[in-house]
Amino acid sequence: MNRARRSLLSSLVAGAGAAVFGKSDAKAQTAPAQPRSAPGYTPVRTLNGSTLPYVMKEGVKEFHLIAEEVEHEFAPGMTAKCWGYNGSTPGPTIEAVEGDTVRILVTNNLPEHTTIHWHGLLLPSGMDGVGGLSQPHIPPGETFAYEFTLIQHGTHMYHPHADEMVQLAVGMMGMFIIHPKDGEPKKIDRDYAIMLHNWAIHPGTYRPDPSVMVEFDLWTMNSKVFPAIEYPVAEEGDRVRIRIGNLSMWNHPMHLHGHQFHVTGSDGGRWPEAMWRPETTEIVGVGQTRDIEFDAIPGDWAFHCHFSHHTMNAMGHDIPNPLGVDQSGVAMRIMSKIPGFMAMGENGMGEHQDHSVHMMGPENTLPMMMGDGPFGNLEMGGMFTVVKIRETLDGEGDPGWFDNPSGTVAYKVS
Repeated sequence: MNRARRSLLSSLVAGAGAAVFGKSDAKAQTAPAQPRSAPGYTPVRTLNGSTLPYVMKEGVKEFHLIAEEVEHEFAPGMTAKCWGYNGSTPGPTIEAVEGDTVRILVTNNLPEHTTIHWHGLLLPSGMDGVGGLSQPHIPPGETFAYEFTLIQHGTHMYHPHADEMVQLAVGMMGMFIIHPKDGEPKKIDRDYAIMLHNWAIHPGTYRPDPSVMVEFDLWTMNSKVFPAIEYPVAEEGDRVRIRIGNLSMWNHPMHLHGHQFHVTGSDGGRWPEAMWRPETTEIVGVGQTRDIEFDAIPGDWAFHCHFSHHTMNAMGHDIPNPLGVDQSGVAMRIMSKIPGFMAMGENGMGEHQDHSVHMMGPENTLPMMMGDGPFGNLEMGGMFTVVKIRETLDGEGDPGWFDNPSGTVAYKVS
């Protein structure tokens, strides 16, 4: 560590007060820095989620996270017992401003110990959240406090660093957004946060399987699959930022239709404008965050991971490939023994996507493809949503499907 950073972190240790773990020692704490407010920043909206409230206590922003089991719905028809924070997975987004001093109380209502690591944040070692290394584990029923001053800005994450294989696999994660104290070089009109994750929930079961490392069957944005993922919306000309965090076990090439966006930041903060680069697809690696920004163009624009199997649900493995095989006779005989059986299809899976015959699986398992669009079935799932941009909006809800101007829809040629 260079001298400048060592000096800076040393001052933070002195200014943040004692590393309090389950106890209170007011004498050990010095007067914290006064909170700052970035001029005119746009609050982040976490799709299908929430922002964690705080209270001001003597100039410190105090937040409270509760680690607990949650009953989570991935989409109508499928729920599972997961772990998360404050009743949700991912947990609520923490939002603050560069220069703020924050105190985050963490109550453990899980059946085992936990911690929280503040992924990408510069802070004293004893606040870093690695159980056994930088702090004692938080036992069930106990509350620990983390306190530090924010000396950076950018898109960050939080997650356990205790029994990580299990606790991440069952949904314990969240976003930590720090706005720059001096404001943005370009005003952001709409700011969205999306956490990417993967799940192994075996057909007919109700708990994620932490032992699976590769063959996942659900790919989610903020722990939802399409079409249950809330739509990002914008008005024509809005400057839109989508902050993407990835705590899954795969890298995700995230692709936005109809726009050439700029990649403008990461967990290293918002980059100088000279470093911004135009893309239409950006790989968000495991443990990384990326910010993309664009000026909104009217339409309904798909936004999704470009791994094809990441935009499907309930993926199966090691199954026969019947493409090109007439299965009608075999399928009918099997259906007489197994009601509801459905073969993959002689000419592909699309033939099953009439809504009345979606290829359903066992109990508590979603169809591989779901969703209705204005022209028929969308045949998507998993890490897929639609950015809905209109000339004007009436509120923040779903504006319905885009009314394409005459002559701008692909058409049949006689």
